[in-house]
Amino acid sequence: MPRYHFNVYDGVTLLDKKGVELPDTKFARREAVRYAGVLLEEGARLESLGPEWRMEVTDTTGLILFRLDFFVTPSPVMKPLDIP
Repeated sequence: MPRYHFNVYDGVTLLDKKGVELPDTKFARREAVRYAGVLLEEGARLESLGPEWRMEVTDTTGLILFRLDFFVTPSPVMKPLDIP
């Protein structure tokens, strides 16, 4: 089975050196979404989410297979003081 690595970037780089074996890219996408949800929930609880967050899923050679991006974009009606 191929091994996939889930690297996270949010001001701090968290490289997944171990990775996980999954049957194919379809399963890797599911795992990326699941894992991102856990990390985003944890970051929101700790109030440590930056304005930009991303996860790059790579193969064992480091080739980026796909990427998940999460952006916090305030509405134009929000005043700068309303945004944490």
